[in-house]
Amino acid sequence: MRRRTLPLFPLAAGALVAATAVALATFAPPVAAHGPTRQKAVETIAIDAPAAKVWSLIASYAALKDWHPAVVDSPADKGNEVGSVRLVKIKGGGELVETLESYDAAQMKYSYRAKNGGALPVTNYTSTIRVTGDASKSQVEWRGAFYRGFPNNDPPPDQNDEAAVRAVTGVYQSGLANLKKLAEGR
Repeated sequence: MRRRTLPLFPLAAGALVAATAVALATFAPPVAAHGPTRQKAVETIAIDAPAAKVWSLIASYAALKDWHPAVVDSPADKGNEVGSVRLVKIKGGGELVETLESYDAAQMKYSYRAKNGGALPVTNYTSTIRVTGDASKSQVEWRGAFYRGFPNNDPPPDQNDEAAVRAVTGVYQSGLANLKKLAEGR
């Protein structure tokens, strides 16, 4: 009597590959959604005043209280020195702690960072303000990058991407509008 041996791999090579792919797909772990993406806000304003005059209003890192209508106080422990820490106290309560990252008086700009947003629904916030122009007109650009206040998926409405962008844009718009008013003498 003759014995029959079965092949070790009864499926054809193509069928084996297909079966393996189906098995892997069936048992693959679910893919988790990634966290928040970096958001940006950029606001600019044209001012009918010399760039040097506009810069003189914002040049001091501690001067935010002098030109931003929502700020009560903004002392900076080391003035315009990189590493200076500014405590921004907001009218109606709340505060932010910001660190000066770069300062360039010749280019009329500086950048700062706030690790957490404090009074704003943001985290890992960086910002740069810059004045450009000539002896009669100027433009101020205030730009920032940040993450929403809630770092995980499914943030509450007051800490989602839209709330973060809306809050930072509001800060920039109100500050720049008041700066324009001060610089133009209105």
